[in-house]
Amino acid sequence: MSTEKHTGRAAAAVGTAAAALLTTLAPAPAVAQDQESAAAKPTVVLVHGAFADASGWTETAARLRHQGFKVRAVANPLRGLDYDTAYLEGMLKGVKGPKILVGHSYGGAVITNAAADISDVQALVYVAAFAPDKGETLGGLLEQHPDPGVPPLPQQAFQFTRPDGSTGTEVMLDPAKFTDAFAADVPAKTAALMAASQRPIAAEAFGQPAKQAAWKTIPSWALVAKKDHAIAPSLERFMAKRADAHITEVNSSHAVMVSHPHVVADVINQAYRATR
Repeated sequence: MSTEKHTGRAAAAVGTAAAALLTTLAPAPAVAQDQESAAAKPTVVLVHGAFADASGWTETAARLRHQGFKVRAVANPLRGLDYDTAYLEGMLKGVKGPKILVGHSYGGAVITNAAADISDVQALVYVAAFAPDKGETLGGLLEQHPDPGVPPLPQQAFQFTRPDGSTGTEVMLDPAKFTDAFAADVPAKTAALMAASQRPIAAEAFGQPAKQAAWKTIPSWALVAKKDHAIAPSLERFMAKRADAHITEVNSSHAVMVSHPHVVADVINQAYRATR
C-alpha cells in the first residue's frame, strides 16, 4: 500500500559526529503518548548510511523515546558490507528482546544482511534506502537503474596507507555540492554542518555482494524520498515493491530523517503496530 505525506517542519540542527561507537537512548521519562510500557515495546535500532553519522537520527530518536521505545543509534563503521554486517550482528546479539531495524541509505543494505541471522527481528524499515537481493551489489543496482532526473553523485575519493602497507580508498561527497545531493530540504546551517562532519565510506562497500536478503522472510516497510538525489526514487520504489514492503512516499531529499523525522517515526510505528 502506498500513502503520500507532504512537507512537514524541518528538524532541529544535527549534532556533531557521534562520539561513541554506539549511542544508547533509553525511553524518555516523560509520559508516553500511548498507554503501553516501554518494556512491552521492541528496541528500535537505527543504522545510518554513507556520508552521515548517527546524529542524523536525533529528532527521530527523540520522538520514538517519547512514545516509549528504547532506541539504539548505531555508529555504522562504513568499512564495507561484510565488515559492517558482522559489526551489526554482534551488536544485535547483545540487545535483548524483539527489535525493529531501521536503515537509511547504505544502512538499508547492512540491515538486509544482518537481520537474516537474528531471530527476534520483528520488522525492517527502509528509509530512502538500499534493499539488495542476495548477490547484488549497490554499485550494480545504481548502474542497472539509472534515472535521468537524478544527477551523478559529486563523489570525491582519497587514498591512504593502512598499517599493513596496503592502500585504502575512501569516498565522500564534495562539501560544496553536498546540500543539493544529500540534504536539499534541510536548513542551510544544518546542511553545512552535515557536509563538514560527513563520514567517508570505504570504496569496496559498493562492490561487495549481499549475502542475505532478510526482507524475504521479515515484514518490511519503506519510505521513498521523492526528491532524492542520492538514490533515485525509482530505484527505491523498485526495491521496496520487490520486498513486498508497505510503502510511504514523502516529498523529501535523501536526508529524510533530518527534514521529516515525524514521518520516519510514523512509519516505524506502523511497523510496530502491525507486528506486535
